[in-house]
Amino acid sequence: MRILVFGATGGTGRQLVRQALRRGHAVIAFARRPDAVPERDARLTIVQGDVLDPRAVDQAVAGADAVLSALGTRPWGPGRVLSTGTQNIVIAMQRRRVPRLVCQTSLGIGDSEGELGWPYNYVLIPLLLRWVFAEKERQERQVRESGLDWILVRPGRLTNGRATGRVWAWLPGEPHPKLPVISRADVAGFMLDQLASATYLRKAVGIAGAPSGPEADASTRSGRREEVGPVGRR
Repeated sequence: MRILVFGATGGTGRQLVRQALRRGHAVIAFARRPDAVPERDARLTIVQGDVLDPRAVDQAVAGADAVLSALGTRPWGPGRVLSTGTQNIVIAMQRRRVPRLVCQTSLGIGDSEGELGWPYNYVLIPLLLRWVFAEKERQERQVRESGLDWILVRPGRLTNGRATGRVWAWLPGEPHPKLPVISRADVAGFMLDQLASATYLRKAVGIAGAPSGPEADASTRSGRREEVGPVGRR
């Protein structure tokens, strides 16, 4: 596939680019600063642009078979980068008839409220991250109303750890870890898996690193424990 990655210079975005190339995909990395994309490969095209520029987004989408979004935003003060940027992506995908959108948001949004655990529920979100989470709510709304073949991926607390190849995935109401944590490498692997899967089509799925002990038993009972290989391949 020819995959377009938005947020290609962020922690998850870099992993998406790297792992997609390892899987043999052609990759379009959309970035404001092309020099911040560390990968160099014959199958990699780096497109300079701002996600807030509808024309630049449309031109990038024109060459893609599917889109992965790992857009981020600053944690302080109100902003519209995620929602406006996602709106631009959706409009371009509709116009160019690119159906599949896999979009990273976060646990704690919508019907996953409370699933990040008490430090986020009672301290971090209300005191430090309320603007970010309000913006992610708007972003999810843009995706849900798009009419595309979308999948919302809601990771727990992100780390820069290695890819473990094991992900606990759940839908609202299913068992999940009390304090979900996952590496950006495993998030990227899971997102890439969704390009050719209908398991979570038009759903928002929570993900965390696969736990051990009693929580591992719960994840197995939920039927959502995913195995993704060292570079995201099942």
